[in-house]
Amino acid sequence: MDSAALTGAPWRKSSHSNGQAQCVEVAVLPNGSVATRDSKAHGHGPALIFTTHQWQTFQTGVQHGVLGQV
Repeated sequence: MDSAALTGAPWRKSSHSNGQAQCVEVAVLPNGSVATRDSKAHGHGPALIFTTHQWQTFQTGVQHGVLGQV
């Protein structure tokens, strides 16, 4: 999905961006799904859209160390 279609979305920058240039942003959409985008490289580019279940599964994986760190 193109971020232009998400113009009114309430984007939030990740707290892990360490105060540097914008990096990863997340927006919870009215239907409960979650959009993410790389605002450092593609601030107005495409966004990935996840269902609530997909997003919760991702967060659980991160919290439990199932996903590797970059």
